[in-house]
Amino acid sequence: MYDILSLLSVLHPHLSMTQLRQFSCVVFGMLAMTGRVSMRNLSRWTSKGGSYRTVQRFFNTVLPWGRMSWIFFRTYLLDTESPYILAGDETVVSKSGDSTHGLSRFFSSVYGRSVPGLAFFSLSLVSVKERRSYPLVMEQIVRGAPDPSGSEDDIDPSDPCAEKHPPPPRRKRGRPKGSRNRNKTEVEFSDTLKHIQNMLRTLLKYIDGLIPVRYLVLDGYFGHNPALQMVHQCGMFLISKLRNNAALYFPPTDASPGPGRPRLYGTRLNPEQIAAKYRVSLKTTDTLRTEVYQMQLRHKTFADPLNVVCILKT
Repeated sequence: MYDILSLLSVLHPHLSMTQLRQFSCVVFGMLAMTGRVSMRNLSRWTSKGGSYRTVQRFFNTVLPWGRMSWIFFRTYLLDTESPYILAGDETVVSKSGDSTHGLSRFFSSVYGRSVPGLAFFSLSLVSVKERRSYPLVMEQIVRGAPDPSGSEDDIDPSDPCAEKHPPPPRRKRGRPKGSRNRNKTEVEFSDTLKHIQNMLRTLLKYIDGLIPVRYLVLDGYFGHNPALQMVHQCGMFLISKLRNNAALYFPPTDASPGPGRPRLYGTRLNPEQIAAKYRVSLKTTDTLRTEVYQMQLRHKTFADPLNVVCILKT
């Protein structure tokens, strides 16, 4: 236990002696305690000098957590011979009450439904050699407050006093007349993507080229063009997942007929019928056969060709 606390001395240039002493008490209580982690429960498990008021003062102090995590990782955990990739994901902690900052309803994969609680997004360095993740930057996700003036979406259609609005006119089929092609690399980011991009740039600033990091792994929620462009703006490549029914197209095999712009899309990919020339591995265990295919394909909502990997299990 005390050997672990001695490792915190590397943070002395970024923490005062009072903050370092408070941090040691909190770490001691967190490693020794059982049950749910709360400030009151932490104070019950800390040693001398770790009262409830001390724990409150520590968590009310603004600390450079991202820089502290990077310094700790760089000093004790960095393996210069191992390749690293970045991975990001959201975690939800259930929480009751109504006064906690950022409290809202978030989808929890553990419960399989939306639960009241707090959501945090974390960026971790993943060692490919050790197959281990090291969280470095974590920030809370706070949803925007609703518009106090209300909107048309807030009107209850069953309310007899509500003003009836006619439905919008139905648009005709096909492309609107006079519309122009859009540059798919110039997209407007959502608040979530802006938040992740700021976190990513902060972490890359900490790393400062000490280790080469080229790839960011995100789950299937970010398998779209805006997330890809967000990662590209940070000088990295995105590894994510597309839907199993995503419309992917091979490059055209025949020459473009006549003058004009060359064709970009050929035949559509059928994941269950892929040519053997794209297969890179085949593995059979008991009654399960796993085939891995890799190819360059296009999607009509992405600006550039995608390096697609298909895993077919039979």
